[in-house]
Amino acid sequence: MRVKFWLNLLLSLLVGAVCVWAAWPKADQYAKIRDAFVTLQWKWLGVYVATLAGVHVFRAWRWDFLLRPVGARVPLGRLLTVSSVGFMAILALPVRLGEFVRPYLVAERGKLRMSVALGTVAVERIIDGLVISLLVFFAFLALRGPHAQAWMMPTAYASLAVFLAAGAFLVLGLIWPERAPQLFVRLLLLDRIAPRVAMRVEHILHGVCRGFRVLADGRNLSVFLAGTCAYWFLNGFGMWLLAKGFDLPLTLVAAFATMGLTGVGIMLPNTPGLVGQFDAFSKLGLLLYLPAAVVDGRGMAYILVLHGVQLVWYLGVGCLCLLSSHVAFGKVVRASQAAADRAEPEEAAA
Repeated sequence: MRVKFWLNLLLSLLVGAVCVWAAWPKADQYAKIRDAFVTLQWKWLGVYVATLAGVHVFRAWRWDFLLRPVGARVPLGRLLTVSSVGFMAILALPVRLGEFVRPYLVAERGKLRMSVALGTVAVERIIDGLVISLLVFFAFLALRGPHAQAWMMPTAYASLAVFLAAGAFLVLGLIWPERAPQLFVRLLLLDRIAPRVAMRVEHILHGVCRGFRVLADGRNLSVFLAGTCAYWFLNGFGMWLLAKGFDLPLTLVAAFATMGLTGVGIMLPNTPGLVGQFDAFSKLGLLLYLPAAVVDGRGMAYILVLHGVQLVWYLGVGCLCLLSSHVAFGKVVRASQAAADRAEPEEAAA
């Protein structure tokens, strides 16, 4: 596991370094970016922060409707606290290690197994991936004109294919919870390459597939999907509103397409704080709809503020919630990783 961790960390840092190189402005662009900061209309920044608060609430609240079908009842206050700490962990840690924190904090011995809680997070991640992949696919399909690029459709198709495959596994895991993990292990040839690892992966996936039972609960799934739509709509709408603060001629469709492409990009092995990735993929999105001269100045200032505000928000709210739960962040991360490796029932740490 340690070798895998260091390999993933190296890959995430490599991805981050390439993205920083791609997004870093040239020396002659610094003055344009500085001028854009000076002319920022602060009222729009305040409006964006208000939409970000709504995004945060919807992102946390919708998870409750994935937990209910597996027997978990988490009060809204605790759900917001746990989710905020989890969101901070996802942002602060590399290679998406923070994904294990939320399941660990809601798992309870005898009530909710860690692997089942992980299954609900897997459903959430897969549906989010499908939403943004479809958003990117149709936005790119409709894009015409001088800013259209040759890489757009291959990227859209690749992203869509990955999440459709993940969605297929999700459905198979619901229909055949005992056979789907075996099929997955065999397709990856893990049973031949590393039998002991294959047994562990299969054991974990059995628990994860139990978390897929939310798909059979039409009522809760419908509410979750409605919350997901609200979450992503408010996210893109907020980005469009913030663009007004920099006087960027960004249409609502362009804002959603940029959000979607950024979402696809940060699903790669991520660097701490999404440094480089967020900026490079946001810049790519803007370049599809705006002239390079505009993106190099006001566009980069907009991206830096967008990224910076999200960093401060999620890290700040997460730290406040961590203090309220009286749990050391390092202990939570280490314990959640160990629980995920064992895939055994764990007592909640908060």
